[in-house]
Amino acid sequence: MVPADYVFGFAIALVIGLNLYLGPRIASERIAMQWGPNGEPTWYAPKWLAMWGMIAFMVAIRLFIWLASTYAPQHVHGAELGIVIVSLIALGSHLFVLMKARAPL
Repeated sequence: MVPADYVFGFAIALVIGLNLYLGPRIASERIAMQWGPNGEPTWYAPKWLAMWGMIAFMVAIRLFIWLASTYAPQHVHGAELGIVIVSLIALGSHLFVLMKARAPL
């Protein structure tokens, strides 16, 4: 386990906490996932996928980094920094999406 995995684990725990706290406060069954330049949502996802899919996405990225580090280490540079950056960006974007979904239209 590399030290960056502590940040990754903390980010996963925060995503789960945000899902459990903000999930019941989101009335809609669909959540906007992307916004256009005019500020209007461009596409929506089902609530369960928008909330719990982030965890699957984060784990898949971490698995990919581990596989690359294990089987092609000559092509991997800065894996720990990459894990930290991906964890923080995923956490921040998930918080943003959930807060926008919770806000009244």
